[in-house]
Amino acid sequence: MANPDANTFDVIVVGGGPAGSSAAVTMARKGLSVLVLERAAFPRFHIGESMLTYTSAMLDKLGVTEKVKAEGFPVKTGAEFCHTGEGFHRVDFTDQGAGRALTTFQLERADFDVIMLDHAAECGATVVQEARVTKVDMEGDRVVGVTYTAQGTERSVRARRVIDASGRAGLITKNVLRSRKYPQTTRTVAVFRHYIGVDEATNPGVEGDIQVGAHADGWLWAIPVRKDKLSVGTVIPASMLQSAESPDALFEEHVSRVPRIRQRIEGAEHDGTLVESEFTYYSDQVAGPGFFVVGDAGAFANPIFSAGVYLALVSGTHAGELTAGLLSGEREEEATVDEYQRFYKTGYDTYTRLIHGFYDHDYNLGKFLKSTGARVAPMWVARLLGGDFWSEKNPLGRHLRELPDNSTFSPYEPTYGCPVYPGLDSTEPADTKLHEPLTTALD
Repeated sequence: MANPDANTFDVIVVGGGPAGSSAAVTMARKGLSVLVLERAAFPRFHIGESMLTYTSAMLDKLGVTEKVKAEGFPVKTGAEFCHTGEGFHRVDFTDQGAGRALTTFQLERADFDVIMLDHAAECGATVVQEARVTKVDMEGDRVVGVTYTAQGTERSVRARRVIDASGRAGLITKNVLRSRKYPQTTRTVAVFRHYIGVDEATNPGVEGDIQVGAHADGWLWAIPVRKDKLSVGTVIPASMLQSAESPDALFEEHVSRVPRIRQRIEGAEHDGTLVESEFTYYSDQVAGPGFFVVGDAGAFANPIFSAGVYLALVSGTHAGELTAGLLSGEREEEATVDEYQRFYKTGYDTYTRLIHGFYDHDYNLGKFLKSTGARVAPMWVARLLGGDFWSEKNPLGRHLRELPDNSTFSPYEPTYGCPVYPGLDSTEPADTKLHEPLTTALD
């Protein structure tokens, strides 16, 4: 571990969430001196989160799987899509096929983020919590360090490169580049509770599953973040909350619409109702001279399919790998910056297109697939919902990227090749039968 009082590091990482921690782990393991500046004191509250199956492989890659397992988080083997009637559809992760992780975790983010940040420190990164970055230091158009305040003292530190993992604060994209854009979409809010004393015997579905429940005005989530603790939320247009009697009344009424979620919380107590706004945004520039932007610091999409942590881990790890290559002299900066930006945009754009399909068709992905004439085998649906955002082999991903009206970023050249299972992806034949009348997995 480097001296925390040093004024120069190989890399400064701003933000200690999953994106920043994964970048720090990747670079510290390669022997780089890494300073992580985290604004909060961990643990700090974060909405509980459902992991994608491809996240499991990323945790293996980062060497943290056993630590996560030891925490006793619920194991997730599938995802249930239900609605106001009695019917439902379950996506079974075993449909992904051989060679891929078939389970993942449901996480209480406050505890998971501590595991990740502690792991970064154990790998050799210097971590400073309650450190508020006040300025990005520049030489011309190059990022060369930051100024931050911790324990009442202001310090300036320099680095050969900076990784911005500052999340919604958007240290570089919002405050330096001023490149953050807010698409003209309906702003949504989440009204949610954590239920304590949940008995999974009341669950009409499979223990450990996330439930996504659709109704006329929005959708609900139910995520078991602990064995007896369930995160439940309703996501709706912000205007609906403004006209509601109260957040509590709105929450109760929406949960009452989806019988399978309502049944799951019978007899449980909650610890209060919270509200969080969702602002979708993106930046066309997520890398440049001296810096990479990772995770939510570059883009944020609606959380319907729970890809936030996964995208953070993948982008953070990839940025860490590229940074190590740059600092060793194995890579040239201009080409590497272009490569990273195309990689980042491909993943976030594919995921956002999936969200568009859900929202634009009454919160029903099966209805979206039918409306486009797409028929796709269950394997490809399970993989896409698991994080298969970069593969050109997945016909559903290809189809989503071909839709002209659902673009996120300005035109760019996608980067293909799965970063999680590169060997499998490169040897597997592509499925070219998208428009043949196969059985769709979400009918």
